[in-house]
Amino acid sequence: MANITRDQLDVLAARLKKVEGYLHIDERRALAEELERKSGEPGFWDDAEAARATMAKLARAKEDVAGIGAARDKLDDAQAAFELGEETGDDELLGEAEASAASLEHDLSELELSSWFTGEFDHGDAIVSITPGQGGLEAQDWCSMLLHMYLRYCERRAWKATINDAPAAEAIGIDRATITVSGKNAYGMLRAEQGVHRLVRISPTDAKKRRQTTFAGVEVLPVLPDDIEVDIDPGDVRVDVYHASGPGGQGVNTTDSAVRVTHLPTGIVVTCQNERSQIQNKATCMQILRSKLYELEVQKREEALDELRGPKREIGFGNQIRSYVLYPYQMVKDLRTGQETGNVDSVLEDGDLDPFVAAYHRWVVGGRKPVEVEDEE
Repeated sequence: MANITRDQLDVLAARLKKVEGYLHIDERRALAEELERKSGEPGFWDDAEAARATMAKLARAKEDVAGIGAARDKLDDAQAAFELGEETGDDELLGEAEASAASLEHDLSELELSSWFTGEFDHGDAIVSITPGQGGLEAQDWCSMLLHMYLRYCERRAWKATINDAPAAEAIGIDRATITVSGKNAYGMLRAEQGVHRLVRISPTDAKKRRQTTFAGVEVLPVLPDDIEVDIDPGDVRVDVYHASGPGGQGVNTTDSAVRVTHLPTGIVVTCQNERSQIQNKATCMQILRSKLYELEVQKREEALDELRGPKREIGFGNQIRSYVLYPYQMVKDLRTGQETGNVDSVLEDGDLDPFVAAYHRWVVGGRKPVEVEDEE
């Protein structure tokens, strides 16, 4: 028998109305119409860069309008099926109402999350870097586990993830990882992951099977649009090439195609060995360097740590944003929001991060109110 009530449908209707308000859907609809008109004007494509930016705004506005329209249709379908099913006692119709309501609830969660992305780069692509912290060689293994988790998360959300750099460590795991993620709201979603991640488990390399605590840092930066200017003096950049050590195809592994770019004034180092040529790897390095230097300038202008990166802290004890405990019990817990799950495989193996990402953004919208959680040892 279907488990759906009129009150549940009323709650979904109220949520939908709120989301329409959050997204300013009437304004989005008017914006879509205006941008559609502008895109049809003679000479629109004379400035290709500006035209592409306009078309991206048009696509987002249309997507928001279409999303609300689809949600409204599902609500209407659920309400109609429920009314008729309740009147006739038809369990099949009530089942249809329940299925439509469940689908609508998922869509509303996505629309609510999207409505919170108001930052300049939230709707764009992201650069994710993973760095080993305290924990010795096992921190490198932890980096490889996090890389797997984020790649699976990208698959779940149908994002494109490109591994720019992930050289294998001498013993286990990887020395570091940098990936570029392309997809809807990629930066807005992934900035929830910025910070120190802590792993507690039985050491796989310890013959005495003792418990090990390991740390890794995750940095998330936006991929800057082409119209954002970042001046880089060629004289301030040193480019080194070397033999690629990671995966990337036969062409990569048989030539000195890997590139390391060092920005001399700041000491920022960016590496890439994913592409098949030095030219492509250098272009990727320069893209990442632009984002890092832009962030640095934002910090200088505001004379404080900006929200793109969050507080810089040691990648070790006392600074973690999330703990992944595999022993003596199993739990993944976010120490900012209190979000937790006992199904660690769903997170680490399958990349089920949406509940943690959504909880983070609710926490931010709610004013980052402290959450009382007990840290694990």
